Amino acid sequence: MASTNGLVPITRAFLSSYYDNYPFPPLSPDVSRLTDHLYNISKLLHQPQSSSSLPQGERLLMQEAESEPPHKMDENMWKNREQIEEIMLLLQTSHWPKSLQQQSTPQHVELARLLSQLRDKFEGALKVVESFQAKNSNNIFNTVMTYMPQDFRGTLIRQQRERSERNKQAEVDALVNSGGSIRDRYALLWKQQMDRRRTLSQLGSATGVYKTLVKYLVGVPQVLLDFIRQINDDHGPMEEQRQRYGPPLYALTKMVLTIRLFLSSSWWRFEDIKMQKDQISVLEEAVQVYVSELERFLNFIGEVFANSPFFVTAEEAGAFKNNGYSETTVAAGKTHEVSLNVEMVNSYIAWDFSILQGKISTDIGFCVEHIDTSGNKTLILPYRRYESDQGNFCTVMAGHYRLLWDNSYSTFFKKALRYKVDCIPPVVEPEPSSTATATAEAE
Repeated sequence: MASTNGLVPITRAFLSSYYDNYPFPPLSPDVSRLTDHLYNISKLLHQPQSSSSLPQGERLLMQEAESEPPHKMDENMWKNREQIEEIMLLLQTSHWPKSLQQQSTPQHVELARLLSQLRDKFEGALKVVESFQAKNSNNIFNTVMTYMPQDFRGTLIRQQRERSERNKQAEVDALVNSGGSIRDRYALLWKQQMDRRRTLSQLGSATGVYKTLVKYLVGVPQVLLDFIRQINDDHGPMEEQRQRYGPPLYALTKMVLTIRLFLSSSWWRFEDIKMQKDQISVLEEAVQVYVSELERFLNFIGEVFANSPFFVTAEEAGAFKNNGYSETTVAAGKTHEVSLNVEMVNSYIAWDFSILQGKISTDIGFCVEHIDTSGNKTLILPYRRYESDQGNFCTVMAGHYRLLWDNSYSTFFKKALRYKVDCIPPVVEPEPSSTATATAEAE
């Protein structure tokens, strides 16, 4: 969907017409049937206990199973991952009821064998969800980067993303090492996901740490900035994805919650009420249906999302025709300079320049220096003559920096200089989450 002015982001109506070609074959009716069956068994296991006398964990789990799943699709993905890990924990031998751990009867031996098989199935499902999330995240990021100028600026954004992801993983590791629960870890993971959204929105709206960067990246089409600003709006194009493909995912979220509820309730009452053969059969069937339908859904939706149009290609729209260069003439015997005021350490100063080709002299002197408040100069990049150069460095001092192009050595020849340069501030990481802090303090 193009216009004479260049790229145009797709609208919700455009996505709707596209998704008309990709209807999702409905989930098996066994999903709702088995979900209801397991829920009803769990309710029976809670009788004759009143809701107030249930253990807190059971009460909260019942409330969650009775609640509507989250609206956002990616939040449901995290919720499915969380519940799968909680179920895998329940299926570990050390978390079985004591009498089942002892396997003192043939029935317990058979049940133990089945539980190990079910755990293997959930382990496979967890890998499928993790792979889907990683591919989807990379697809969005690579889509954005496709429309970024393919020079050091895109490299810096990638470096900042990699550093940010390392910091996020370190935060998760710290939480786990301090004894944080699975629930705590996924609360943090979801918070980090929302932080990624805010960072993307900052880039699109030119706010926060990306204000200077967006000003600098004037070669990036405004349509891209509009796209990354609105991609996750509640009523934006992604809402069409949620309405089309959300319901089957919501049903799967509810199903995995109910499987966990059933297992947790069964372990809680195991010494009083033994699991019946028909209940074990329902559990086995439910796990098989959940795992197979989840994988089918993710395979389908992964293909649809990967091929979803967001705007016409950069090649078609000529997105890189204006990529942010300035041009000036440096007269013989003169210099040209650009001054930058750096407020934050670990900012990147970056440049890309060339001398437009002529018949005689095609080089120019270039250097970078830092000037402190007393006027003292520190050479950052030594003076050298170049026909062209591209580079960057990470600042270790705030203050004033000067990039100088020197044509003072030339007596007769002016130089046509084409350049782009700016200071790109570091991405400021969010403060450590209150969950991680509280867990650490409790240790």
